Amino acid sequence: MSELSTSGQRPETLKHAPLGRESDYPEHYDPGLLFPIPRAANRAPLGIEEGNLPFIGEDEWHAFELSWLNRKGKPIVAVARFRLPAESPNLIESKSWKLYLNSFNQTRFDDHAAVIETLTRDLSQAAGAELRVDLLAVDDAELAPRVLPGECIDDLDIEVESYTPSVAHLKVDEEIVEETLTSHLLKSNCPVTGQPDWGSVMIRYRGPRLDRHGLLRYIIGYRQHQDFHEHCVEHIFTDLMHHARPERLLVMARYVRRGGLDISPWRGTPGEVPPLPLRLARQ
Repeated sequence: MSELSTSGQRPETLKHAPLGRESDYPEHYDPGLLFPIPRAANRAPLGIEEGNLPFIGEDEWHAFELSWLNRKGKPIVAVARFRLPAESPNLIESKSWKLYLNSFNQTRFDDHAAVIETLTRDLSQAAGAELRVDLLAVDDAELAPRVLPGECIDDLDIEVESYTPSVAHLKVDEEIVEETLTSHLLKSNCPVTGQPDWGSVMIRYRGPRLDRHGLLRYIIGYRQHQDFHEHCVEHIFTDLMHHARPERLLVMARYVRRGGLDISPWRGTPGEVPPLPLRLARQ
């Protein structure tokens, strides 16, 4: 797999990021490993202005490779859940996040509260906004696989000719409906390494009825698209708002875990609330 995107160039905002490079894994706590990336550069082509976002939302992360030492030197393990607000000026590059979490491995903490305090402080500083942190036991019932609510459209018999997202597929009729549609055929690619990012997407809306065949073609169109998980969700949200014009809309993606981290962004119109925290079987 190439170390760079298929364009052969590293995006300017990622010029010094650890993503796609060989890295030494630290053994002791180092918050300087975190690499923030301004969201504005990817939002500008979508017509999204910082300070005037057309949505609310969060990026929900699960970290399955988190461990530290207690004061006696005994290892402790947990699964961390992070909720990064969409209005934060920065997202945090995933490999730097992983390296940072690994820097806890040989570091001693008094208790879980000290770990949460440290994670919250460091990640919030990198993101530029307050981030929420929960630590879960590895066998916590909240981590049990669940099913996306809504009706899956993946069995539609369609012909697909393009694998880049096209708003031409987003068609509606005059009937106003309220429904939730899902697909497990979402795939995009890392803008640096070109590695595939597999995911599922849920679209909940009230407004003119979406043509399901066209919607599925649109979702499949991300198959060769290069962007971060968060920006793919914002791309889908803005395209649906501009071309389907729903009264209410929520777009949520659940991406498959890579490197011990899964990322599940959601964006919605004001007042929308996502389903309870859930993980899918392949996450």
